[in-house]
Amino acid sequence: MSEKELFERKEISTDFGETLSWEYLCFVRENPINWKTPTEILYAEHDNLTSRQTVDKFIDRHCANLTVMNGGEHWFHTNEQIFFRDNWLRKVIQ
Repeated sequence: MSEKELFERKEISTDFGETLSWEYLCFVRENPINWKTPTEILYAEHDNLTSRQTVDKFIDRHCANLTVMNGGEHWFHTNEQIFFRDNWLRKVIQ
C-alpha cells in the first residue's frame, strides 16, 4: 500500500484491524504537536503500524526515550510481549 493508493481510495482496511484514512493523515500533517512532556516510548521491532523512521523522528523532535522489544509486534499480545511490556512499565514509572 502506498500513500498514492490511500489518497485515491480515501480509506484502506488493513489485515491487522485498523482502517487507514487519508483525511486523518492530512489532519495530522496539518496540525503538528508541540510536545513538552517527558516521554518514554516502547516500540516493537516488527511493528506493522508505525515505522521505526516515524518513531525516530518523534524522538529526535521531542527528546523522548525509546525502548525497543526485539521480535515484538505492535499490539504486545503474546505472553512474552506482555511480560516485556509490564517490566518496562514498572521500570519507567518508578
